[in-house]
Amino acid sequence: MSSSTVIIGMRVENSTKPGTTVLEDGTIQVVEGSTIRLRIFGQGIHRPTCQMIYFADLPDASDANANADPCIKKTSDMLVNPYCHDVRNTTALLDVAVQILRKEIEFKNYVMCLEDHSGKSRYWFSDHNLMIQVIEGDEFKLPLWLKILLAVILLALSGMFSGLNLGLMSLDPMELRIVKNCGTPMERKYATRIEPVRRHGNYLLCSLLLGNVLVNASFTILFDSMVSASILAIVASTFGIVLFGEIIPQALCCRHGLEVGAKTIVITKFVMLLTFPLSYPMSKILDYVLGQEMGLRYNREKLMEMLRLTEPYMDLLKQELNIIQGALELRTKAVQHVMTPLHDCFLLNSNAILDFNTMTEIMESGYTRIPIYDKERTNIVDMLYVKDLAFVDPDDCTPLKTITKFYNHPVHFVYQNTKLDAVLEEFKKGKSHLAIVVKKNEVENEDEVLGIVTLEDVIEEIIKSEILDESDLYTDNRARRRDASPRKWDFSAFRGTELKISPQLLLAAHRFLSTEVLQFCPSLISEKYLLRLLKHPGVICELKFDEQNKESPGHNLYEKNKPADYFILILQVLCWHFLLSPHSQGSTNCMA
Repeated sequence: MSSSTVIIGMRVENSTKPGTTVLEDGTIQVVEGSTIRLRIFGQGIHRPTCQMIYFADLPDASDANANADPCIKKTSDMLVNPYCHDVRNTTALLDVAVQILRKEIEFKNYVMCLEDHSGKSRYWFSDHNLMIQVIEGDEFKLPLWLKILLAVILLALSGMFSGLNLGLMSLDPMELRIVKNCGTPMERKYATRIEPVRRHGNYLLCSLLLGNVLVNASFTILFDSMVSASILAIVASTFGIVLFGEIIPQALCCRHGLEVGAKTIVITKFVMLLTFPLSYPMSKILDYVLGQEMGLRYNREKLMEMLRLTEPYMDLLKQELNIIQGALELRTKAVQHVMTPLHDCFLLNSNAILDFNTMTEIMESGYTRIPIYDKERTNIVDMLYVKDLAFVDPDDCTPLKTITKFYNHPVHFVYQNTKLDAVLEEFKKGKSHLAIVVKKNEVENEDEVLGIVTLEDVIEEIIKSEILDESDLYTDNRARRRDASPRKWDFSAFRGTELKISPQLLLAAHRFLSTEVLQFCPSLISEKYLLRLLKHPGVICELKFDEQNKESPGHNLYEKNKPADYFILILQVLCWHFLLSPHSQGSTNCMA
């Protein structure tokens, strides 16, 4: 078909841009970026002919390939519409789209080519009537200095958007509220400015990213128009965006995001308003899909680990950190971790007598609450408060059961796996400040006593330190570390040197002597003087049996074959201890 088709000329019917003309040599001159309609002339023109027409670059005369066939390679700068209009045998209308010239090229020549149906043979019509020259348009061109200024501004905006994207989005909403309420005056001022904008996280994110992409794309296009080599433009723009638009601003905003975000909040709001038609709908879609932004949340373990890792950089004292950590660990520790084992506890037998020795032992223990056991130490049945002994006279030898039965304090039991926060709540209710720790015995189906836990033990676990008073013998009840300088009291000073007996016993001794003993009858000694004699110091004394020295001469009231010049009247024999324990001491009241 192409062998019978001949194209001898063309002219421009119309163009979308003005400036189309014909040069003196017959070359058609058009403006870049326009769409032109050509009327071609020749012979054997049919509709398939337009599909075989294309344009190729025409090399300059100085080019080494100037004599080569230019139709070998098609150009993409002249796009031919394959569908012709008004096709006749000798003429047809052809539409051609002229592309924008590359870089700073002022003009470029193109030649019309025709290929056969096999696509192998190409024909070049060397007549100037088949050449088109594309020139630059008359559009306004920016001067170089203005392009450089715009490039700097775009690069600065790129850095600002990139830095704000990292700086503002890294500010957690919860963290902003904390800084707003308890930060420094300047931090509160910054947080107050940022917090309303940061509350709309997805809207802010979409606006900053759209602005960042827009300025980066504009910078690349602008820089490409300033540099002739495309590779150089790509490398230089990439280096500039990465260094000045990403690395430096993000490193700065990562450390000073609060200050930078507050000082550029006006620009941020303007960008959010400018990108509102696109960024706001996108943010609503993200809110629907991802849900509301809750901010950073710390559980107990994460909070403790954060305190531990940031300890060197915090202005808290070591003791303050210990208290915080101790309070956080309260729900994770059980009673068995802080209790005092039963074998280290001070207990009293329910059958004990509150004489001077027992009272002294209680006072020396230093405890205000003392468990009472029956028969075995694991069978705790009652509780004694030291304040209950305020009206107890050691000389009365009151049984312990009398006191405990009168006050009837409740005994509080807790299981070994009970958490410390639950025990603390029980102590706070005022029921008791001491609890008996027990363990469920599955074999015997009963509770087994393990030890004692007190309010002091729980508080010590909170403050991570031992609470010591003047009566403590140990600095740590669990490790049994003794106090280096424990204070020891001698309560014997309260006992006194003069033995006191009850008025009833004194009156009975007086009546017996005055009526039954001849030497003390009223005719020999007045009853008044006899009573004064009985009250005289040293007349009534107490003799004790020493278990450690049974052969002591002080145990003998009389000695065989040795005359005595004194008279002894046994008033009272204290045998309570002999009945309770074979190792207890007895006492005898006598009159000399």
